[in-house]
Amino acid sequence: METAKGRDGGEFDQAIEVLEEQTSVLWRRERTTSHALAKNVHPDMEPAAYGILTLLQREGSLRATDIAASIGVGKPSVSRQLAGLERLGLVSRQLDPYDARSQRGLLTALGEQQLAVAQTGRRTAFTALMRSWAPEDVEKLGVLIARLNSTYTKDTW
Repeated sequence: METAKGRDGGEFDQAIEVLEEQTSVLWRRERTTSHALAKNVHPDMEPAAYGILTLLQREGSLRATDIAASIGVGKPSVSRQLAGLERLGLVSRQLDPYDARSQRGLLTALGEQQLAVAQTGRRTAFTALMRSWAPEDVEKLGVLIARLNSTYTKDTW
């Protein structure tokens, strides 16, 4: 069987096996990190909401439909998360100027502030974790992870 770059089984298959195993470990650790980050933003915030906050930080105000499409979950889940974030004062909702039937979620000043504090803490911890790595290795890892992320599509699984 022909695989990527014309490689047959063997080394390539072994490399894929290691990659699959290591990304699983990384994802489990990231889930744990997301729980801690959510608590750093607000003690009552659900971990799944952290991704919504970072998306709103990066993109600005968004409709629940757009958030759901971006993070790959259903609109009801996003609506529930937005309602929770709104109760915590981290997000507000406003009417969509292009569609009066729709609302857009956006970070409040408190949401921006709390998210920045959590992100600074994360960056500090990550810097300490990677301190023993050569800068070029950190850069290479970032490039490779970006490449991996760019290969994912909605239908990957």
